[in-house]
Amino acid sequence: MHKIVFLDRATIAPQIRLRRPAFEHELVVHAHTRPEQVVERLAGAAIAITNKVPLSADVLEQLPELRLVAVAATGTDCVDKAACARRGIAVANIRGYAVNTVPEHTFALMLALRRNLVAYRDDVIEGEWQKSGQFCFFNHAIHDLAGARLGIIGEGALGQSVAAIARAFGMVPLFAAHKGRSGCGRLYTPWDEILATSDIITLHCPLTPETRGMIGLAEFRQMARRPLLINTARGGLVDEEALVQALDEGLISGAGFDVTLGEPPAADSPMMRIAARPNVILTPHVAWASDEAQQALADQLIDNIDHFVAGTPTNLVKGAY
Repeated sequence: MHKIVFLDRATIAPQIRLRRPAFEHELVVHAHTRPEQVVERLAGAAIAITNKVPLSADVLEQLPELRLVAVAATGTDCVDKAACARRGIAVANIRGYAVNTVPEHTFALMLALRRNLVAYRDDVIEGEWQKSGQFCFFNHAIHDLAGARLGIIGEGALGQSVAAIARAFGMVPLFAAHKGRSGCGRLYTPWDEILATSDIITLHCPLTPETRGMIGLAEFRQMARRPLLINTARGGLVDEEALVQALDEGLISGAGFDVTLGEPPAADSPMMRIAARPNVILTPHVAWASDEAQQALADQLIDNIDHFVAGTPTNLVKGAY
């Protein structure tokens, strides 16, 4: 019998159905797991399910029976994949489930900020409409998406979906070449050109050692068109203190973020300091979380486990097995 332990079931909404695996098993489900509880809870487990609970090399060394880490997300930065490879532990992730929900959230942020919906909503609540004495008022600039240049950093499924929606809006989507590289091919626009000429920049790349902190003050100073910056990928891609400074200096016109460097962010963190500004929208890492997407994720999660036990593994992460 295979013992399966889900370390953080509360990271998937309660209304989402998690079906039972097809083989004989013992399933232990925890809503949350603190780091100091991981080893005890995974003792004797062959399969660990985690969304965001870290599995470090030190932890993995204490789990001799573990054979599969099933990550309930696409990103696997919470797992020490090199340690898994050394110990013969497979890592499987979720793919393709968010191709509608994340791009839709991305465009919700774009539209709200380009049209200054938050600022106008606040004005209406504060009585500005009545004070105007006419049928409308113009306290904040409004810009169309049509004709805007959209710099997309990340050319995977999410970036491609964002580009398709952008074309429907009449935008000009451009995929950024990888930072510090040249000769990436015809699909790509040079990194520096993306920074200098985009009206909106949106991030859809994974968090890796190469991409961590890829947008800092030097990059903000290259953004000649004062673009919106949208991040529905990972918080660590952007230097948050530099983001605050960029907003303070008017280097960008606004920011729509669904992710922060620490989640949840500390009350005094850079992102929380700017969260109430009218040109900033901060949402709690829910771009991925439509009910439809979450159900697809849950179904694929169990498929990955079933396939691994059946000897036909799916969605194995390179460098981890």
